[in-house]
Amino acid sequence: MRVITGMCRGKKLKTLENMDTRPTTDMVKEAIFSAIQFDVAGSNVLDLFAGSGQLGIEALSRGASHCVFVDKNPAAVAVVKENIMSCHLNNSSRVLNMDSIEYLKVAKSGLDIALLDPPYNNGLIETALPLLDPKLNEGAIVVCEHEKELQLPETVGRLVLHKRYKYGKIAVTIYKIPSKDE
Repeated sequence: MRVITGMCRGKKLKTLENMDTRPTTDMVKEAIFSAIQFDVAGSNVLDLFAGSGQLGIEALSRGASHCVFVDKNPAAVAVVKENIMSCHLNNSSRVLNMDSIEYLKVAKSGLDIALLDPPYNNGLIETALPLLDPKLNEGAIVVCEHEKELQLPETVGRLVLHKRYKYGKIAVTIYKIPSKDE
């Protein structure tokens, strides 16, 4: 697993050694960031259910200004911290060891991009989206990686379905909050 592009391009990232964590493949990560590439620079990012932190690190490598990484697994949090340190992204990162849904209940607003890649088949995306909506800025983007069988709704609060992609057993659903001028 590696950073695809940006200032950390080619940097190898560590991942957890167990089957509870399912790292995003380079192909899916490349597709995600191709879809949101013009929105990343200068953005405030949330990497929810962070795992190894690779999605948030990719966003920071591509010019995001700050990323909050949230995962409830202490081993995952240790890996995220190690990856951030090895990429020299400490000053633009915050890592929290807590339940992602609980985090959304207390999080401050001001997010531009949220990256959600939770464990599959647990209803976590459906629970997270309504809690995430009030934390997002106008024009914000939410990227959800999930099992291909899951059909997410067309709208959730201010979030409007923008695109759906399928890659084998994985699907990516992207929501946007329309800007006032859209």
